Amino acid sequence: MIPVLGLIAGVVLGLWLNPEVPQWAAPYLPIAVIAALDAVFGAVRASLEGVFNDRVFVISIASNVVVAALIVYIGNQLGVGSQLSTGIVVVLGLRIFSNVAAIRRHLLGA
Repeated sequence: MIPVLGLIAGVVLGLWLNPEVPQWAAPYLPIAVIAALDAVFGAVRASLEGVFNDRVFVISIASNVVVAALIVYIGNQLGVGSQLSTGIVVVLGLRIFSNVAAIRRHLLGA
């Protein structure tokens, strides 16, 4: 219940304060969100399978975000940032859908 209340409080604060993303961080924010979602869905799947570990979750979310941002940064330096960003979204999107399918199978048996 506490995570749900934290999520609601975060959404309300975000809508009320209306923060602006700095221009330098704009290319990295969508990738960081996708990387964090991948870690969250992986954690839900692990929890349903009974193998969730909070340390693994924290390391997973941090490493996903850092590695994805690093790949986008290197891509921007090489002039191919948008292609690498697309690749990251595809790979992490596949992982997210794979985790969602496993969650669905666990919950619904289908």
